[in-house]
Amino acid sequence: MRLYFSVSFIFFGLISLQLPPLSTQQATETCSSTLPLNDLTFDSTLLQCVEAWTPQNYILRYAKTVENTWSFILSAPDSGAYIGIGFSTNGQMTGASAVVGWIPTDGRGQAKQYLLGGKSPGEVKPDQGDLKIVNGSLKIESVSSRLYMSFQLTAELPRQSLLYAMGPAGFIPSSPGFTLREHRDMTTTTINYNTGSQSVVKGSPHSKLRKTHGLMNMFGWGILIIIGALVARHMKQWKPTWFYAHIALQTTGFLLGLTGIICGLVLENRTEANNVSKHKGLGITIFVMGILQVLALLARPDKDSKYRKYWNWYHHNVGRVMIILAISNIFYGIHLADAGSSWNGGYGFVVAVLVLAAIGLEVRKFKNK
Repeated sequence: MRLYFSVSFIFFGLISLQLPPLSTQQATETCSSTLPLNDLTFDSTLLQCVEAWTPQNYILRYAKTVENTWSFILSAPDSGAYIGIGFSTNGQMTGASAVVGWIPTDGRGQAKQYLLGGKSPGEVKPDQGDLKIVNGSLKIESVSSRLYMSFQLTAELPRQSLLYAMGPAGFIPSSPGFTLREHRDMTTTTINYNTGSQSVVKGSPHSKLRKTHGLMNMFGWGILIIIGALVARHMKQWKPTWFYAHIALQTTGFLLGLTGIICGLVLENRTEANNVSKHKGLGITIFVMGILQVLALLARPDKDSKYRKYWNWYHHNVGRVMIILAISNIFYGIHLADAGSSWNGGYGFVVAVLVLAAIGLEVRKFKNK
């Protein structure tokens, strides 16, 4: 009976779902459209207009209507989901404060400020944040199949990095927690409040380097090295194929992991990160253990040597410890990067498959004995 290892790698990411076709023409709006609101507490004729998020037809109107008071109206198609606008200091979601609104089934709109403490729902806190919203100014209503969320901020100049989000279809936050589910789509922009010009932010300056660092370490130390260990333990009946497969997998995993470590060091230098000392220390420890495993292969005694059993004990147990540290450090790195549930879920799925495969192979080996 031949043994095959099959691992399915699923790329988890945020999936943008298209909205259902809008039923009425009024749901589409442009900056030249007449604002269908009458009970505003400020003069809407002063508002500048920006087509904030063209693919989703988000329109932002704003103006400095009173000294140190800025008035905003965000409009979007009413798709039975929440809409949100965040104000960020660095263009990132984490640490930003957002205004989010929705229309419950009773038709009475609700809107709240949220602190975006992280990318998981539990880290998004309602009724928190550092936006100074003028009392009584925050409200949302549905008119002609569109949502209109209006509010006023006390600020000399609001933050220019703006985040726009659209909630999952069919979900409306409810009391008592008013927890938000992960958005189905979002975008980041920067705006010049004086000219009204806006540009879409493609990603943080180091997002590609950060992603490369994570993927290289994940596939190298956290997947290929584990598969190589399983091959060495359970394929020895196929000589010398198992040995060459083991060497090829471990060498490839080591090189990918080394690439990931180099990317991590470059990333640390460019971002001047100050909270990665434990993650870095674990990574260096794993790398040193990997080098020791390579050196141990060069010093492997013959099968008949009395020292072979000690070499086997060292090689096997150092490898096991290295795998445990690698898996732990990958999850820790995902946490530090605030990469969200998609990365945790994706790598967790792969680890679960490998664990189940290892258990099944151990059971098979035990039965054969």
